[in-house]
Amino acid sequence: MSNFSVGFRTNENIQILDLKGELDAHTASDLEAAIHKCQASGNFQIVINGGELMYISSAGLGVFMAYIEEIRENGGDIKITNLQAKVFNVFDLLGFPLLFDILDTEEEAFTRFRDN
Repeated sequence: MSNFSVGFRTNENIQILDLKGELDAHTASDLEAAIHKCQASGNFQIVINGGELMYISSAGLGVFMAYIEEIRENGGDIKITNLQAKVFNVFDLLGFPLLFDILDTEEEAFTRFRDN
């Protein structure tokens, strides 16, 4: 079984989810639950910190696609930061940089939220 965890932090009104381990079909439900928790709390500005994300499968990527429309309809967004090169390559291969802000640092994500 894959090891995966989601940590929660906040910066003002922005929810930060720290992903750690391997996000795949077996662990995608953990990320879904974390996003549901954000939505239930009224947090629609979400930063995904992928600094400790070692692997992502198509099932993991599907979680992002499943929630982005609803989050944007509620005035929020998902911004992805700190991805390791091998994980970024998976996002890039599937065209995610056209759909999501994928940034180097959390600070860049906070700035984008403030500027919008």
